[in-house]
Amino acid sequence: MERTIDECFFQIQNGANIKQGDVDGGYPITRIETTANDKFNRDRMGYAGITDLSKYESYVLEDGDLLMSHINSVQYLGRTVLYEKQGGESIIHGMNLLRLKARRDIINPAYARYCFYGHPFRSQVANITKKSVNQASFAVKDLKQIKIDVPEVERQNQIVEILNKTNELIEKRQQELDTLDKLIKARFVELFGDPVSDTKKWGQMPLKEMLESIRYGTSTPPEFSDEGYAFIRATNIKNGRIVDNDMKYIPQQEADRLEKCKLMGGEIIIVRSGANAGDTCVVTPEYIGQYAGYDMILVLNESLNPVFFNTLINTSYMEKVVKPMTRRAAQPHLNSEQTQSFPIICVPREQQDEFETFVKQVDKSKVVVQKALNEAQTLFNSLMQEYFE
Repeated sequence: MERTIDECFFQIQNGANIKQGDVDGGYPITRIETTANDKFNRDRMGYAGITDLSKYESYVLEDGDLLMSHINSVQYLGRTVLYEKQGGESIIHGMNLLRLKARRDIINPAYARYCFYGHPFRSQVANITKKSVNQASFAVKDLKQIKIDVPEVERQNQIVEILNKTNELIEKRQQELDTLDKLIKARFVELFGDPVSDTKKWGQMPLKEMLESIRYGTSTPPEFSDEGYAFIRATNIKNGRIVDNDMKYIPQQEADRLEKCKLMGGEIIIVRSGANAGDTCVVTPEYIGQYAGYDMILVLNESLNPVFFNTLINTSYMEKVVKPMTRRAAQPHLNSEQTQSFPIICVPREQQDEFETFVKQVDKSKVVVQKALNEAQTLFNSLMQEYFE
């Protein structure tokens, strides 16, 4: 049965207009970043030193509230997370996120949250979106008129149970991958110490002394196609490796134009701007002959093993050295000069290569887990299509 958003929710409102960041501490306040990665992130709250809730009682979140982004970049409009209260916490609903309160006899908030990620809802959000120079938005009155499929509550509960269990499986596999990544980092520190303070006294030299070359990827957006050569963008670099999520492809004519961005294997790609500026990955054999996007491409000389270097960057080095450099500009950014100044510990190449052997052994386990993760994600996507297309 189709119902409008207005029929399903008895309250849809923006949050309290509180200027965050002037004073630390007090009760936490939601902000757009609180919904990052489609989760309710308690570690991404704002603060304004508020210790008295009496003025904001009507804005305190309640279990089952939905938070939806309605002022954001186009791709994030409609992003919705479900708030599930923990203990006696009190969190204030802040600006630029809509809070939706469900009519529980009509719709399960958890069902609604899944529904809002389905294609029918997303396409209707696109129809009501108003674009401006720096961001996009939609009006509450237009949101209320969107229609969604709302079966009986009992059926909704069944759908939520199935999707939740599939999501739990995805999260479990992701946690296994994270554990293996932590194992590699822990082994690195065990063997080589803290690469920032050089606790094992290897000595340090600037990265530029260990480079064959450094070049930039294209600054001109290419024309994409449904198939062709993989075009690795910043969004495809995560946790020190290349991920295929939302991979874009370029046809032969674009590949010819972007010859300088072609990858030969063993290079290091460094994201040079945006939220994940400074993130790195090694170009592994399966990406030989593919192309890098708007990033830096480093070719290391024989003194530096790419796997060793990539692991080094992704230890505490990332937070202590790399990220502070990216924050010196209004938008996170890293340039060639900064990158070449990275102080790198001078570990003998033989020991670096031995560490790479260890990493490759761990990677074999990661391949198995990644396959299981991909299968779980495929199952989830097919279920979403079945329930919400």
